[in-house]
Amino acid sequence: MIQTPGVLITALAFVLVIGPLVFVHEMGHYLAGRWFGVHAEAFSIGFGREIAGWTDRRGTRWKLAWLPLGGYVRFAGDMNPASQPGPEWLALPAEERARTFQAKPVWQRAIVVAAGPVVNFVLAVLILAGFALAYGDARTPAVVGEALPGTAAAAAGLRAGDRVTALGGREMDTFEDMVRYVKIRAGERVRVDYVRGDRAAAVDATIGTQLQRDRFGNEYRVGLLGIAPTKPVITEVGVFEAPVVAVRRTGQIVGMMVETIGQIVTGRRSVKELGGPLSIAKASGEQFTLGPDEFVFLIALVSINLGFINLLPVPMLDGGHLFFYAIEAVRRKPAPAYVVEWAFRGGLAAVLALMLLVTFNDLGNRGLWQQLAGLIG
Repeated sequence: MIQTPGVLITALAFVLVIGPLVFVHEMGHYLAGRWFGVHAEAFSIGFGREIAGWTDRRGTRWKLAWLPLGGYVRFAGDMNPASQPGPEWLALPAEERARTFQAKPVWQRAIVVAAGPVVNFVLAVLILAGFALAYGDARTPAVVGEALPGTAAAAAGLRAGDRVTALGGREMDTFEDMVRYVKIRAGERVRVDYVRGDRAAAVDATIGTQLQRDRFGNEYRVGLLGIAPTKPVITEVGVFEAPVVAVRRTGQIVGMMVETIGQIVTGRRSVKELGGPLSIAKASGEQFTLGPDEFVFLIALVSINLGFINLLPVPMLDGGHLFFYAIEAVRRKPAPAYVVEWAFRGGLAAVLALMLLVTFNDLGNRGLWQQLAGLIG
């Protein structure tokens, strides 16, 4: 039976995911800027018209805007999206100009910009460390428990007890490593290196495709090699070990994201799999109904995504600013203003195009285009 969360639960869950993550991201920028003596003129959660707000004793306007799809910190000296100084900046009194973002050395500006994504990663690590403390570190040996009949593993001649050492030339330490590798490579032909007894061997296998359907009616096509696992080994994790486990898991998630993006860029995976705010809202509502563990894990996952995406070297994103700061550090002077301006215009166009694409994907996944086609037909 398909269980779909209601609109109110979905909206509430979406706000509970996006709101705190945007807040901690922007708080990273704010605290780093404050550490270096940069005056923050505004701290906004959401875009557009202000719904509510107040001004603190430092002159920072804290506000909540009506469109909760992001946020920003506007520092003194940020007079345009590219953070380029203009005549207005030069006209400021010396004391006031010293408290602006552009008056700071490039390394301080880089830290302020990087602080937002870094805080997102730190939050995710803290959450995953909490899971490690609560449930331990489960790692399943990369050993074949059973080669399921009719699957690629059975066709390749793998047997129970075989220890898989590598897939596609990549070393496999655990069964979980194998799952992460296979899951995003449906239909690909890979080399399977394994050890049977004391003898090393290798065989080629074509990863199968499995259609999975969850309780909410969502369908997923994932890769399936057909190896059943052996019994997992659960190790208790202490306070000092938990962050290490969490960092490792965060790295694994980022690695899968990089590989998936690479598959989309190279055409091995459809751009239709990219999702936007509607997909996040849908997933938020679903995970909210599954319980606190699933919902908190989703927050960690979205936080990693937010940090990763913002570090991409795309103008308009934090990574784009960091890219130009790196150029400035090498050249010992900023990149030409017209180059930065056109780069940020292009970056804005790219970000808007991506938002339009993922919104179309989201609407398509909700069946809107099929309904419109039915009405027209």
